[in-house]
Amino acid sequence: MIMKRIFLSISAILLITATGCRKDFLNRTPQDAISDETFWQNEEQLTLAVNALYANIKNNNTIAMDQMGDNSINSSTGDAYRIFGSGNYGPDLSSVNAEWESQYSGIRDCNAFLANYERATTVSEAAKNQMAGEAKTIRAYMYINLVMYFGDLPLITKPLNITELYGPRNPKKEVVDFILRELEEAAALMQPAIMTGSKLGRLNRGAALALKARMALYDDRFDVAEDAAKRVMDLGVYQLYSTGKPAEDYYNFFTWKGKLANGTNKETIIARLNLLDVSMHNISRETQVPDQSSRYNPTKALVDAYLCSDGLPIEKSPLYKEDTYNNIFENRDPRMKMTILSPGGKWGGRKDGNPNNTDQTTFTAPKFLADKQGCVTITGFYYTKYVEIAAVAAVTRDANDIHLMRYAEVLLTYAEARFEQGKLTQADLDITINKIRERVGMMPMTLAHMAANGLDVRTEIRRERRIELAREGQRWYDMIRWKQGALLAADVKGMKKSLAMVPSHVANFKTDAQGYILVMSGRQFVEPKHYRFPVPLLQLQRNPNLLPQNQGWD
Repeated sequence: MIMKRIFLSISAILLITATGCRKDFLNRTPQDAISDETFWQNEEQLTLAVNALYANIKNNNTIAMDQMGDNSINSSTGDAYRIFGSGNYGPDLSSVNAEWESQYSGIRDCNAFLANYERATTVSEAAKNQMAGEAKTIRAYMYINLVMYFGDLPLITKPLNITELYGPRNPKKEVVDFILRELEEAAALMQPAIMTGSKLGRLNRGAALALKARMALYDDRFDVAEDAAKRVMDLGVYQLYSTGKPAEDYYNFFTWKGKLANGTNKETIIARLNLLDVSMHNISRETQVPDQSSRYNPTKALVDAYLCSDGLPIEKSPLYKEDTYNNIFENRDPRMKMTILSPGGKWGGRKDGNPNNTDQTTFTAPKFLADKQGCVTITGFYYTKYVEIAAVAAVTRDANDIHLMRYAEVLLTYAEARFEQGKLTQADLDITINKIRERVGMMPMTLAHMAANGLDVRTEIRRERRIELAREGQRWYDMIRWKQGALLAADVKGMKKSLAMVPSHVANFKTDAQGYILVMSGRQFVEPKHYRFPVPLLQLQRNPNLLPQNQGWD
């Protein structure tokens, strides 16, 4: 299970050591390692093996992945996800190869489990089916990441022999077809209920169906996405996290209060669970690090995306003012203040950009001076979403769960899939997007309101997905499938330079023609080249059968 984080790979489980060259030794079971011949026999062994597969599910990297898109930018120019988002890299970038190798390493472990688990004759069929479903779901999850990055892929579904290791790539369609079939099979094998007790965090039927909906949406198979999402909704297992506090619940969900272990969260479908002193990460500290620059800086593009409280974009709403830093946050979708740190918010970065603020627990203004006395922003904005203030002060002491798939995404998927098929009704919005908005006290989305104000329905559904899932690693995938490459090529900007509390601290900052801080320029997006990663150079050197290279990367 994820909570106990058993750091043991299937590869280690299957280790068979050499014991010599005499004939009797060749026929002997190894004495100093776990043997493939004797391992796959009982439920304890199968559980140990399937537990190890969970280490392959992405963890806090999911949050960092939002920096591939236009929501966020890392202060470090060498950050892999920042480089991916810039388009300024090639097949020789080690991080490209790392994505390929890490996912295939996990797939190899899943293949080993699925090739051997049925040998356990003392395990009930129900238990074996459940674990097989988990392995299939994890394998499909990794193939989803790979197919979105690389397109055509070697489709490997069993332990490799030397010939298969150097095979060609399968067409993307075949890989996606396999993923959808695999997840359907997994859903049939697993129980629908949320796992509890010692199995908390283990995958269930809803996880497989939710991933199927995600993959189908990514691939524009809207009828399949609609069906899978609706089946998750109809399970009656999940609900949006809410304690009746619209000004807090969305924020609290991403803190320790929203942990699955608390028993109040029925929204999370897939997560990497964490426990103090057992498994922890550093997200809260890296977000508001008290003596350095934040690793996660929200962009002007994200800040501008939040609607005003009248349901209109900032360029249409009379409520929007940008004359002061504080006013940027006023009269906006409530999720903005629960995602982007606003004046008066809880603050872990100690000193901020207001020299008159002696309260180190409350934020008042962005800090640009790198004097090691407070958290510095390169855009003028900070995140509060996914920040547990108590964890900011210490290194790697954060036990937030990392929510990789949650019910809100399923609702958004259903709404988008219905729209793209020309089937969307107000009733659909009311059971999906408006449930999400109701949680935070935002005015509902109505077809009548959008029509009356000249708002494009597709744009607003996509905006809703961006806002609700900000900082959850979905933005790049969405931009790629929506063919919004031009947005990835745009300069990264921050707040208006004139709004800085201490003008001398930003005197040397570059700005655009409108006076907004120019954080990064020189990004590129060449179509169709950058809609796919290149096949890593190292993999092509090992296996020329992977050629031809993806379009534009030759």
